[in-house]
Amino acid sequence: MFAKAAFFAGLAIIVWAVVARPLGAHGNRTFYRVAPYDTLWTIASTHYAGDARDGVWRIERANHLSDPTIRPGEVLVLP
Repeated sequence: MFAKAAFFAGLAIIVWAVVARPLGAHGNRTFYRVAPYDTLWTIASTHYAGDARDGVWRIERANHLSDPTIRPGEVLVLP
């Protein structure tokens, strides 16, 4: 009895591992390489519609930035 239960549990795990896929809940992410003289404000205003402050906040949050300082060559995730 235990062998059957262990077999089916193992089979279920294998099937789940093969079939499982990411849900895409985070949406498509774009990567942006910071150019000289870029600021979070200029990046947000060119990549997001509406108020640039919301775009700046989203970029800071997605990249775990503690302050708005960015450097040329740095790669940012644009959510």
